[in-house]
Amino acid sequence: MMRLGTAPAEKPRKAGLPRHVAIIMDGNGRWARSRGLPRAEGHRRGVQSIRNIVRHATDIGIEWLTVFGFSSENWSRPADEVSELMGLLKLFIRRDLNELTRGNVRVRIIGGRDNLSGDIAELLIEAEEKTVGNTGLNLVIAFNYGSRDEIARATRAIAAEVAAGRLRSEDITSDLIAARLDTAGMPDPDLIIRTSGEQRLSNFLLWQAAYAEFVFVPDYWPDFDGAAFDRAIDEYLGRERRFGGLPQKGEVI
Repeated sequence: MMRLGTAPAEKPRKAGLPRHVAIIMDGNGRWARSRGLPRAEGHRRGVQSIRNIVRHATDIGIEWLTVFGFSSENWSRPADEVSELMGLLKLFIRRDLNELTRGNVRVRIIGGRDNLSGDIAELLIEAEEKTVGNTGLNLVIAFNYGSRDEIARATRAIAAEVAAGRLRSEDITSDLIAARLDTAGMPDPDLIIRTSGEQRLSNFLLWQAAYAEFVFVPDYWPDFDGAAFDRAIDEYLGRERRFGGLPQKGEVI
């Protein structure tokens, strides 16, 4: 179980820390296979890594942490694996929600909800409602999430407003589209980390990642710990972010 303690006093943030870190948690199955264990054990160890990283992100002063928990494409996996993943989600929320609440962590869920079973949908609502007043780390769980689906849903909502006469086509801007995405009101990620050595986004935060820095690490997700997190942040801190502009006077390109 997570041990975040009671709501901590606000800590000063280290200069230059990314405000929002997003993680593609990859490699649970390969971690298990390399040890001769069932894939389910890899997923269980992966949940423990989430607990550890949430704790560490809280300790060092990260404001937003988004984790890719279950993609809209993951439903195509074998039924027993999907069932195991759903069970782990339920266990995570039921076991850890009180700890997250006491630790001043606010939980937010992004992703489609129309095709979720009633018990899962209710758990997601409970997690959000129970922590809505918390002011510490914002933990965003991407569940049943796919960025193309998210953009399509936002586009349909905008098209419906235009058709109803509530919006003019010339009013459609990038800011308006962003306001219709699941991440409306959230800062874009500064740093996206992917574990297991793979180097792709896999339909994760495609719109929001426009100016994110990427760090790909070889560790399988169950082996990813606070030290690995810090190394990724150190790599981020060594980069120059320009957002499409030029370096400031005196800086070297």
